[in-house]
Amino acid sequence: MSRAIDSSIPLPLDSWPSVARLIDHTLLKPETTAAQVGRVCQEAVYYGFPTVFLHPSYVALAAGILRGSGVKVGTPIGFPQGATLSSVKRFETVEVLREGAGEIDMVLNVGALKSGYRDLVQADIRGVVEIAHGAGALMKVILETTLLTLEEKILASELAIVAGADFLKTSTGLVGGATVEDVRLLRSVAGTRARVKASGGIRTAEELFAMVAAGADRIGTSAGVEIVRGMGAPEM
Repeated sequence: MSRAIDSSIPLPLDSWPSVARLIDHTLLKPETTAAQVGRVCQEAVYYGFPTVFLHPSYVALAAGILRGSGVKVGTPIGFPQGATLSSVKRFETVEVLREGAGEIDMVLNVGALKSGYRDLVQADIRGVVEIAHGAGALMKVILETTLLTLEEKILASELAIVAGADFLKTSTGLVGGATVEDVRLLRSVAGTRARVKASGGIRTAEELFAMVAAGADRIGTSAGVEIVRGMGAPEM
């Protein structure tokens, strides 16, 4: 069962520190270097981003850099297509948790959903949820909403919630991105049963505010520094 949560966000977001607290500071380019990981971690501490999201292979490095800072390390599982075996997703989850991850964003098996394999999709999610929750980590399901019909978005959301996911997340950002309409839909389906993360293509404060107004509790973006600097945050 998923946990009942308070999805309210204090509005207005009238200062850059309040905005920073909503942002998963993300760097998931394939060419990401260790030096860039170090920079992202430093930015998260400086600006007050609660989480950095990095490739699984960089979890241990980031966890070491951030130890004692209060900033968590998040990482995607089954990234980017979600089509890996459920056993592989579970193994990957165990490994990144062991290396210091505190949040898991698992990519939905979109092909299985479209094939009508509801039990497989739900079990795929539940397997990762149980491991993440067993380690005290949050777990989000990336629905890749731009690939889904309206009915599939609703179904995927329900399967994720029943499987115990903490968040419904719109996108990887590699196949389209978040829209206000999709965030509003996910919020309406989730109610207080799960939270909503908007991710993909959010690069300005105005876009962030629109997603929050539509019901997003968390924002995934690689433009977090630019967003808060535009609101008056000092240069690092």
